[in-house]
Amino acid sequence: MKKYESYKSTKIEFLDAIPEHWEEKRLRFLGYLYGGLTGKSAKDFNQPDNDDNKYFIPFTNIAGNLKINPDQLQHVVIEEDEKQNEVKVGDLFFLMSSEDYDDVGRSAVLTEELTETYLNSFCKGLRLTSSQIYPEYLNYHLHSKQLRHNLLIEANGFTRINLKVGKVQDLYVAFPNKPEQIAIATYLDRKTAEIDELIADKKRLLELYEEEKTAIINQAVTKGINPDSPMKDSGIEWLGEIPEHWEVKRFDNLFAFSRGLPITKADLQESGIPCVSYGEIHSKYGFEVDPKRHLLKCVDEEYLKTNYKSLLQSGDFVFADTSEDLEGSGNFTYLNSSVPTFAGYHTIIGKPIIEFERRYLAYYFNTLSFRNQIRSKVTGTKVFSITQAILKFTNIIFPPIYEQQAIVNFIDKECTRINAKKAKTEKLIELLTEYRTALISEVVTGKIKVIE
Repeated sequence: MKKYESYKSTKIEFLDAIPEHWEEKRLRFLGYLYGGLTGKSAKDFNQPDNDDNKYFIPFTNIAGNLKINPDQLQHVVIEEDEKQNEVKVGDLFFLMSSEDYDDVGRSAVLTEELTETYLNSFCKGLRLTSSQIYPEYLNYHLHSKQLRHNLLIEANGFTRINLKVGKVQDLYVAFPNKPEQIAIATYLDRKTAEIDELIADKKRLLELYEEEKTAIINQAVTKGINPDSPMKDSGIEWLGEIPEHWEVKRFDNLFAFSRGLPITKADLQESGIPCVSYGEIHSKYGFEVDPKRHLLKCVDEEYLKTNYKSLLQSGDFVFADTSEDLEGSGNFTYLNSSVPTFAGYHTIIGKPIIEFERRYLAYYFNTLSFRNQIRSKVTGTKVFSITQAILKFTNIIFPPIYEQQAIVNFIDKECTRINAKKAKTEKLIELLTEYRTALISEVVTGKIKVIE
């Protein structure tokens, strides 16, 4: 890549120099900031049939895009006499508050005309008043490593990270003449599109790897790993045939049931006896939980005196008894530790009463043949409830224990193979993402020259 003929020192921190002919100014001298929605409550959003609905740009549209996506707008009720700030083409938007540093300070630019559209309350709009600036160039410039660092250096907060308005206004930016800005933005549009397509291809590959894993697991735990095994009708409508020597058992032939602790989130603390809550199950469901590895919340040791039935033993399964979506119905984990551990609120405990390979059932519990049985019986609309009765009358495919162990070994081997491919692909995505960020930074800070 070419460099510019000569450079000069700059007022931009963490940037050594800029091309000799570039200018630099604070943002406050190039435009003004305006606020997002004010005076709104939850009832003003998500009213699809309200005649006063208007579009607004949600924070996710800014966090996830360099340019505002018109297909990712949402609705808010704006009455006729309300004074709210409409967005205009060419405006830039900043995320002024977020739960992490990756999003706060992110910017996006509006490049298309929108019909009466407003801005989310956690954001600020920058309306340029200077004819010197091409908005799309400035947005790329704000995505450089140096400008991001200078914006975030004074961001602060505990549960949310907040960016000060004055920090945005006082931010120094550098820029060449407008034709050169347009050329730089056009070049970066083309190059980032090429990189984004490569990243998208790799992400689709990751999805295919996951689909391959799911298919291997489903085939192994429902049909076995011997393709020549004689088959029989399972008696389960959506399962079909299973190996002839396998059994179909009801859940209550394998487990005895009890409830988790009758506690609330307020009872949880930082120290004491670890407690597997339904939130832990929904976030890490599908395999073992080990209190020595997972940062579980705890309950007071006083619970040991009166709630021993909710104390787990190694190998016990724990199911969440509620889910906010049907897909999560049947989410579970099991304890893989001798550390005293309680099952918490909104959980059902399944204590094994016969011998079997825990990891075989863990794999089986993630298949549609198991989940469909649960989903066909759960009740609820916004929250779906699972009862002990639903679990008790759910069918489980049950091979001999030696075959359960062979199936687990086979799945582990195949998953290791696929996970190795996934790791290489994820690393490539990481490198492409880093290259994209570096390219933008190099071009918009003048380290490399992309025009003649």
